[in-house]
Amino acid sequence: MPNKASFEKALVRFVESLSDHVSTDDGQWTVKGFIDIFKNVYTISSDTKIASKILEIHLFPKILSFAQENGYRVVLADHQNYYPDISFIKSDDDSVRFAVDFKTTYRNPSKPHLCNGFTLGSHGEYFERRTSKKNIQYPYSSYSGHFCLGIIYDRVGGASIDETKTHTVDELHSIASVVGNFNFFVVEKWKIASDKGGSGNTANIGSIKNIADIVAGRGMFSKLGESWFDDYWMNFKKITVTNGTGRTNKIDNLIKFVEYRGGDIQEIVKMNNEDSTDND
Repeated sequence: MPNKASFEKALVRFVESLSDHVSTDDGQWTVKGFIDIFKNVYTISSDTKIASKILEIHLFPKILSFAQENGYRVVLADHQNYYPDISFIKSDDDSVRFAVDFKTTYRNPSKPHLCNGFTLGSHGEYFERRTSKKNIQYPYSSYSGHFCLGIIYDRVGGASIDETKTHTVDELHSIASVVGNFNFFVVEKWKIASDKGGSGNTANIGSIKNIADIVAGRGMFSKLGESWFDDYWMNFKKITVTNGTGRTNKIDNLIKFVEYRGGDIQEIVKMNNEDSTDND
């Protein structure tokens, strides 16, 4: 039976080839726009959600080929808000499943070693109750591993992009790409998690933002292990403690949580001090 390590190794090899699939020689995205039946080409918006979705569509034929070559079938999420984006299921054993989520974001133009960060899925119903089928394709516990297929890119803005202009097919090579300079990576999602929520008031797990640490899987839980990640996010803001003044506070950071559980906080404090300017 294939294990998580062998699946990850195959996925990493596959992802190393994706940049050539989507990039020109100078690093621009090969997708320039969309075309109508009259052969008019319209520039893609630089909106992050639009670029991310088209990237997923652009890569999907390659994803299917990877699955077939490695003995898996692909099951897409039944609904837009379901986790994960793709379930890889072993063709000859339905019990072997791996969750893969597309995660795309852009570099910070003023601090290019940082990105805008990702949301890493919900820490709500299906995360807390691992047999739940709410907002998830298969129960969380039925997956042998949870991976992010990540894409970090530069956004191109300013005068080089004119979303109001229509082009002809003959002008394709002269159209500026809205994104480029892609960095593809694969990592287990717990390895790049932060201890903060990922998006406003929704119950999403946030990621770290230092690109080198993301690619290397050096998130806040990387030295603690996946069990600490699970425990922390299952109990995020649910544990109440009393401070020295008699006031109560909900635990919402990793140092306080590890201290509450009686763990060793020295490595966490060290990591937090090293990354405090890079992951904010």
